[in-house]
Amino acid sequence: MTEKATMQALARLVPTGSRVLDLGCGDGAMLSYLQRERGCSGYGIEIADANVLACVRRGVDVIQLNLDEGLAMFGDNSFDVVLQIDTLQHLRNAEVMLRETARVGRTGIVAFPNFAHWPNRLSILRGRMPVTRRLPYQWYDTPNIRVGTYKDFEVLAYKNELRVLESFGLQDGREVRVLPNVMAGTAVFHFEHA
Repeated sequence: MTEKATMQALARLVPTGSRVLDLGCGDGAMLSYLQRERGCSGYGIEIADANVLACVRRGVDVIQLNLDEGLAMFGDNSFDVVLQIDTLQHLRNAEVMLRETARVGRTGIVAFPNFAHWPNRLSILRGRMPVTRRLPYQWYDTPNIRVGTYKDFEVLAYKNELRVLESFGLQDGREVRVLPNVMAGTAVFHFEHA
C-alpha cells in the first residue's frame, strides 16, 4: 500500500475545511496532506521528539503529549474529525481513547493493521506469528501492544455506542469492500457517537 494512496483513501472521509485532530500523527504527513489538499486545519498529537520536530518542519501544529494520559485538554466536539491512523494498536487504554475520540470529535476515523488478513492467518496456521509489510516486526520486538481485526472493531464500536458511517479495508493502495476482514491488511472505520 502506498502512503499517497492511503492518504487519499482516508482524506476522502474528511470533509473539506474540517478542523482535524490527528492522534499519534507521526511526522505530520497526513495532517499536512489534509491542509494542502482538503483545506483543513487542526493539530497533531505526538510523543516522539523526532516526529514533533518533523511536524514543525512541515508547518503542522503539533502538541507533544502521551495519549495514554487522555485528551482532557479538549472539550466535547472541539474538532470535526479526529484521526487515529495506526495509533489504536499502540495504546494501553485503547477503549478509553476510542471513547475520547468520539467525545472530542464530531466524527472519528480509525485505521489499524487487520490481524485477520489471510496472510496472517496462514502464518498462524504454520505455527508462527505473522511478519508482513503491514506487521513488519517479530513477536518479541513489536511496538504493537495488541492486535485486532476488522470484525473485532465492529464489536468494539457497538459496545461503545458508536455508529459506523463507513468501513472498508485497504490493500496495496486500493479499497477493499468485499470480505475486508480476510482480504485487507488495514481496517478503516469512520464513525460517530450514536
